[in-house]
Amino acid sequence: MKLERGIFQRTELLFGREKMEEIAQKKVIIFGIGGVGSWCAESLIRTGIQKLTIVDSDRVCVTNINRQLHATTKTIGKVKTEVLKSRLLEINPSAEINAIQKIYNQDSHDEFDLESYDFIIDAIDSLSSKIHLIRKATRTNAVFLSSMGASLKLDPTKIQVGEFWTVKGCPLAAKIRKMIRKGDLPAKEFMCIYSEELLENKGTGSSCGTEKCLCPKTINADGDPDLANHEWCSQKAVINGTAAHITAIYGFTLAGLVIQSIYNEQ
Repeated sequence: MKLERGIFQRTELLFGREKMEEIAQKKVIIFGIGGVGSWCAESLIRTGIQKLTIVDSDRVCVTNINRQLHATTKTIGKVKTEVLKSRLLEINPSAEINAIQKIYNQDSHDEFDLESYDFIIDAIDSLSSKIHLIRKATRTNAVFLSSMGASLKLDPTKIQVGEFWTVKGCPLAAKIRKMIRKGDLPAKEFMCIYSEELLENKGTGSSCGTEKCLCPKTINADGDPDLANHEWCSQKAVINGTAAHITAIYGFTLAGLVIQSIYNEQ
């Protein structure tokens, strides 16, 4: 307890002890701990969240190093959720970190007990999984927050927060809105992080850029999907350029919205 009070001394000066205790009791789940979700997780833990679930099916790829908190030359091939959990526990050993190496989708959604969380954060890349999570999460009592497209951005001053239906200039948000209208609409409003900036890729190459890919593959010896060695390098239809300062600001902003929501609670 003495160590914990020391860790959060500066935050407690800002928020007060009572509010810090409230922050510690909130349950948060982050779906996707890549360039956005990893920074969000770190910010939450450093600010006093102590009940955090992180969900991602992937292992660290060499191409993750430019923007993902847990990705280094020493963690390539390791399970992302386990690497990040280890780091977060180094920050606060008292935190309850639930690391789940799993894909969120239509088949697995019942396994996550969304109703048990105070905050649900979407940092998923997969469009179908993202839409499914939006539909399910907005039907819970949790505060739901979502990250729109963070690639092809450079200017941090253009990053904004807005309600889903009002987001403009983001191709991902526009596509999600078009697709989501074909089925169940979100049950309530929710805030998104986005940017209207849209640059073009100027480089070439879409995967690891090495003659022999360093990433674990998705197919096992029997020819079936190997979730324990899952990677997305060869799976994405489109791979766009990214920069760490943009994805980190997205993640920090999502974390900030969580903390601000708790701070403003009466």
